[in-house]
Order: sequence, then structure tokens, then C-alpha cells
Amino acid sequence: MGKTASQMTKRMMQASSIKEVAALAGVSIATVSRVVNGVANKASDETAERVRKAIVALDYRPTSAGRDLRRRTSRLVAVLAANLANPAMTAIAASAEAALRENGLVMVLCDTHDQPELQDEYIREMLAQQARAIVLLGAVDSFMLRRAQESSIPLVFVNRRAPDGLMRGFIGIDNRRAGEDVARWALARGLRNAALIHAPILSSATRERVQGILAGFAAAGAPLHTKHVLAPHAPDHLHIGKDAALDLISRSDKPDLVICTSDLIAFGVARAWREALPGQQAPRLIGFDDSPMNEWLAPSLNSVRIPYAAYGRAIVEAILGDDRNTTIVLEHQIIERQT
Repeated sequence: MGKTASQMTKRMMQASSIKEVAALAGVSIATVSRVVNGVANKASDETAERVRKAIVALDYRPTSAGRDLRRRTSRLVAVLAANLANPAMTAIAASAEAALRENGLVMVLCDTHDQPELQDEYIREMLAQQARAIVLLGAVDSFMLRRAQESSIPLVFVNRRAPDGLMRGFIGIDNRRAGEDVARWALARGLRNAALIHAPILSSATRERVQGILAGFAAAGAPLHTKHVLAPHAPDHLHIGKDAALDLISRSDKPDLVICTSDLIAFGVARAWREALPGQQAPRLIGFDDSPMNEWLAPSLNSVRIPYAAYGRAIVEAILGDDRNTTIVLEHQIIERQT
């Protein structure tokens, strides 16, 4: 009796087995396994081709669990991002996913929300799953992060350097040099009465950007006044920018340039000025990251662009390379939109 439509549909939805591939190709299960795993000189070209055709015909997808346990490897790469609400981190994650996929790896994306406890939960799970690597897209110091450095699983630090005491490589721009470049850019345009708004200095990226900006102005004999360096406590970068701008406005203090250590802070500044002083020209703004959305949402925002497309290739290079402490410095660029 022929199969019913429902039986055929059910069979199509079930995963094909290695036994079925072997039967269709007319070979042993061991031969199929060797072809799947790329074991050379164990099957003729003609036999290997029959096996590959059978795999395609049956849409066979070999399970990697057993193989991975034996080899103590995995195709999974965990990317732990500090804040996926930040378009810059989302763009880097997208670049990583494309590059990992091209190299036969599968990305698992997690948002740690900059919380050590949540980061530890994800690290603990990825160690249990024997992930191929753990990419920290904005790491915070935590107990399991320090435990993970003792494992055989590579740790790759992106955008922020490893916390003190963790001797690991780094992928990202030279944030201090970028800060110095912003200072030179401003001074070359006669913008000496500048204000700096930054997030709490909890990460290497923020710390180095602030250091570079302050050093650049000081070296030119135009140090920023302490009253123009603001870092209000707020729940996120948008509110940091808004609160700092309202502070400047309340003091009737209008600098000719406001430097923000992220584009999100600059968005908050722009909104505060627009709402508090409608119709009045806001100071020039320059941020960091140059989110891909800026062209659409903030067409007048100057920003330090980071090369998003380059991050994925660099992450793959760090994972597949032999050096566990690979450092790859990417080039930044100041994008000038507001004149």
C-alpha cells in the first residue's frame, strides 16, 4: 500500500539518518562518516561523489554533538554584547555573524546588559557547551570571566580591552588616538570652548577616549575647563547626554562644541537643547562610533566612525589563529557632517 500524504509529509519533516544515506549511496555507514568528516584517502573520488549526492538528495545534516565531544571542539561561537540597544554593538555583531558563517561557524548572541552576574551566567553555559570561542563585545570584570581564562576556549575582547590582570588580545580602534584626533579636529576649526560629556569610566573605551581628548586640548595649550567635563549619573547614554546638556543650559553656558564619547550621548544632548531652547541653534556636536543609522536619523552629527565591516574578519582571525593574545587595531575616521 502506498504512503498517504500525511505519512509522506511526516517523513519529509524527519531528519534523514546516516544509515539511509549509506543505503542510497550503496556504501557502508563508516564510508559515509569518513566522507562527511573529510578523512582523506579512505574513499575513491567516485564513491565520495555518490555519498555527497545521497546527502543532498536526502537533505542529510550530520549531528555534530558526538564529533564535537570527541574532538572537544564546537562550531558555536558565543558573542556576549554589553548592550544590544546600542546600534554600534548591533552592527559589530552583524559583521561577526556574517564572517563566522562564512567560515563554517555558528554565532550565539547574548546581551549581558553590562551586568557581571548575567555575563557569568552566559560564560558558564558556553563553557559547558564547549563553545569554539567566547567573544566579549564589551566585557565587564567578573568571576567566571577570570575562570574562563584558565580554560582551553579562546576569549576574544572586542571594543573594550580585557579587565586588568587578564592578558588577552584586543580588537578595536585606538581609542586614545581617536580622542586626540577629535581634539585636533576641533582646534583646527577654532572650536576651543568645548565641553566633554562622557559615561562613567568603567570601560577601557571610555577611559581612553576621555584621556585622548583631554590630552589633545592640553597639548595645544587650550585645556578644557573642569566645569565643561560632565559625567552625570543616569540609567543610559541617552539620559547622560540629556542631563549633562540641561546642566549646561541651566548655567547659561553654551560651548561652541560638545564632544560626546558615544553617539547615543550626542542624541541626548541634541534632544535636550531642542526641547529646552526651541528655535535656538545648538552647539556643534561630535560623537563616537558613527552608527549606521546616523545617515538616516542624525544627518548633522559629526562622529568618529569605527569600521564595522572589518570587525567580523578580525574576530575570525583571532579565533582561528594560533596566538591567543592577538591584538588587531582597526582604523577610525572622523566623519564631518555639520559645518
